[in-house]
Amino acid sequence: MALPETTEDERTWRVRKKLVAWERPLRAKDYEALGDAAWGGDILGARTADQGAKEALLADDPEVYFTTPHFDGYPAILVRLERIAEAELAELLGEAWLAQAPKRLAQSYLDSLDRPQGGTT
Repeated sequence: MALPETTEDERTWRVRKKLVAWERPLRAKDYEALGDAAWGGDILGARTADQGAKEALLADDPEVYFTTPHFDGYPAILVRLERIAEAELAELLGEAWLAQAPKRLAQSYLDSLDRPQGGTT
């Protein structure tokens, strides 16, 4: 919610109506596809910049990140919330926000990160 123009509604987070992240319990077809690997804990879905970013996350830490056939070909990742560090989750959500935010809003936000707090440039 600290990211500009982010709204929350029924456990989904959006920037200007574009989905950034959402809580997502596994569905029957997910359990069927995952079998014994199905996760019983809380799960968050998050957008990724593209399929390459998704694949990199899956390869980097399969204990935290996973997907289901429902998301095949879609730039989104599922996250086992109990297994992700807070700083890593913040980075993931920041990247998801940047992937969905309009270009000018994203650039304005990135520019604001380069400025000293309370200062002017």
